[in-house]
Amino acid sequence: MKLEDIPDSEPSKPVGLTVAGRLRAYFLTGILVIAPISLTILMTWLFIDFVDQKVTPLIPKAYNPETYLPFSIPGLGLLIVVVVLTLVGMLTAGFVGKLLVRISESIMARMPVVSGIYSAVKQIFEAVLAQKSQAFREAVLVEYPRRGIWAIGFVSGTTEGEVQNLTEEQCVNIFLPTTPNPTSGFLLFVPKSDLIPLSMTVEQAVKMVISGGIVTPPDTRPLEEQQKPQTSAKTYEDVDIIREKGGAPVILSKHKNDA
Repeated sequence: MKLEDIPDSEPSKPVGLTVAGRLRAYFLTGILVIAPISLTILMTWLFIDFVDQKVTPLIPKAYNPETYLPFSIPGLGLLIVVVVLTLVGMLTAGFVGKLLVRISESIMARMPVVSGIYSAVKQIFEAVLAQKSQAFREAVLVEYPRRGIWAIGFVSGTTEGEVQNLTEEQCVNIFLPTTPNPTSGFLLFVPKSDLIPLSMTVEQAVKMVISGGIVTPPDTRPLEEQQKPQTSAKTYEDVDIIREKGGAPVILSKHKNDA
């Protein structure tokens, strides 16, 4: 769909479809129904099979149920991983477990190369999995890559440390994902006042990013709020912003030379 094809006000009336057009629509609808289910089942099966191949051979034959059965048990390796992780969590909750964790972290911190990798991976997992964390729990609109162009970003925390101390405004850490792979992106430090919160959930925003805007969630806000725009790019169309060496912004009219 081209930009000029998008209606400015009321959408155009639907046009009647021919028999071939209806069959094509039914075919595409069937793909939309079957493809997500099939891919989900396939990816789940591949993941379970991968874990089984890595974990099941580590089980002693005397304790492996597949030794006594004429068939393999799908998901056995994944079940063992879940049980082991749960037991590790239970053991580390006690005094002895916490002491062992501190000792192991102290050893990892003294290793030249491993310490940096361990620290970065631990911070990422703590930010994503910790219950008290608010990372990636809110979708917002952020102006990027320039004024008047908006992108969907995710709040990953409040800016702290040197970055915040150098900035006059209260900033927020924003993860700006790329399309169609939302696992890569950019880290932006944006003033809180420049962000527009979205009512859509993080899951809905991720779907919109992955689909490149094809899947657009409905606006669930009240009708009064839907009819009140909160921002406009027109404010920045008639001015140029020049930053001097001292860092002070100077606003000049684009039409200055036309006068």
